[in-house]
Amino acid sequence: PYLGQHVLELGAGIGANAQALQHRRYARWLSVEPDAAMVQRMKQGMAQGLLPPSHEAVCGTSLNLPRNERFDTVLYLDVLEHIEDDRAELQRVTGLLQPGGHIVVLAPAHNFLYTPFDKKIGHFRRYDKAMLRAIVPHELRIRRMQYLDSVGMLASLANKLLLRSDSPSPAQVRVWDSVMVRMSRLTDPLTGFRLGKSIVCVLQKPLTV
Repeated sequence: PYLGQHVLELGAGIGANAQALQHRRYARWLSVEPDAAMVQRMKQGMAQGLLPPSHEAVCGTSLNLPRNERFDTVLYLDVLEHIEDDRAELQRVTGLLQPGGHIVVLAPAHNFLYTPFDKKIGHFRRYDKAMLRAIVPHELRIRRMQYLDSVGMLASLANKLLLRSDSPSPAQVRVWDSVMVRMSRLTDPLTGFRLGKSIVCVLQKPLTV
């Protein structure tokens, strides 16, 4: 419900999210990714018709976007934790939001789950609700904030305390995808979305500031 007609996805990787969210047409979906090789893979996907016709892919970060650009939705899907100055990042993109537009953040949750694997893949932090509230620009209001993947949280805690693996094996990833995520879809509502390995936060820019 928070995806408008003009979408900006920052840290878009190879375009998997744009491909997965083709449930309707968009006027524009701009994918911004700092890794040139990944941008090239997105462009190959566009040429093969795997990505929607409205899709654009550019190499860079929010710092490279013209200040007069405007979007209905800005997406940070497992990206904000990679940005050292997350507060300045959110403040910068707030200026790119149309009035009434949304910023959607999905990020790993809870610093007590931080492991060497987080550090290895460039995570500066994991978030809880208080940490996210502390960096929300004053112009925005929080529409939604909740945890996701309660089963995955228990598995991550067990890994940190017992297995102490510094990276998941392919078999562990398959089990998480095929079993734990499906279980969490059942258990998350039962917990009131108070537990989870990930956190989702939806921010909105008021129609009048």
